[in-house]
Amino acid sequence: MTAKRTATAPTKKALRARVGDLRQVASVRRFILSDGPEAGIETLAFSTGGGLDFWVTAGRGMDIATLSWRGIQLAWQSPAGFRLPPATAGTGDRTFNRAFGGFLNTCGFDHVRQPAEGNPLHGSAPFTPARLNSYGEDWNTAEPLLYCEGELVVWAFGGGGHRLHRRIEAPIGGSTLRFVDTVEVIGPDPAPIMALYHFNLGYPLHQEGTEISLDGDPLVGPLPRHEQATAQPTLRAASPGRSVCRVEGGGSIIAFHWSSDTLPWLQLWRDLRPRCGVLSIEPCSIARSEDGRNTSTPCIEPGRPVRFEIEVILADAVSHPYPGNIR
Repeated sequence: MTAKRTATAPTKKALRARVGDLRQVASVRRFILSDGPEAGIETLAFSTGGGLDFWVTAGRGMDIATLSWRGIQLAWQSPAGFRLPPATAGTGDRTFNRAFGGFLNTCGFDHVRQPAEGNPLHGSAPFTPARLNSYGEDWNTAEPLLYCEGELVVWAFGGGGHRLHRRIEAPIGGSTLRFVDTVEVIGPDPAPIMALYHFNLGYPLHQEGTEISLDGDPLVGPLPRHEQATAQPTLRAASPGRSVCRVEGGGSIIAFHWSSDTLPWLQLWRDLRPRCGVLSIEPCSIARSEDGRNTSTPCIEPGRPVRFEIEVILADAVSHPYPGNIR
């Protein structure tokens, strides 16, 4: 009988001896999209070396465009591509719908949801180009990781605005993606800070039989392959402190962990009509009224930061518990 061999992950020191460049193992690479309506959008390609690969589009608010797990794309892709919408948002405007797509679209911070009171659909922040401050691979920490940091500003003279500082981390060799966002009001007057994280999942994560749970309680599913109409958004209160929404389908699991101190709600939305196929998981800071608008929200003093934290964990759908408390 042949002895069973067990594989162990090489140490950082051992890896340096085995490869010419550690980017062979895990990397962040910067490039510019150059085709069609996506042309000119600054992008970072993350590859953790653990099966998780994704693009951060600094030119579109440092959102996540593609996201694949073990070589399979799980993020919903729209026919519009990763374009920038016209910068002409105004009263009743639905410009968001012209560029909506990819794994994450960050919504806010002056408004989310349906157009109201002169605010466009999902606010002024979506797809705003960000300034990239830093990015790279950090092997010299207790947890080696890939990272990037950047900042975007939405502002108009006389109307104030908001500043977002975003840090994205992904442990090297891992299956985890982390966001830490800090948002503050800029300008002379207090103003609300609203946030909705529009995570968009597609086939094969969404397919017949996909199930969604919140904090261990079933919410939706098993889902059908198609539906004849767009589903109305539904809203659920998150558990105090920290909440977990888990989606399982097509042999994969994706779990969203977030701090419910500042994101106390989960909104679900889907369009499973043929040739659409998008399933959206949306942690958010504010409740939704029956007419689809926001409930009231307090104003925040200028310069007082509000912090939003989200962790995304990928796994194969297996019967035993997966590391990282995904279940």
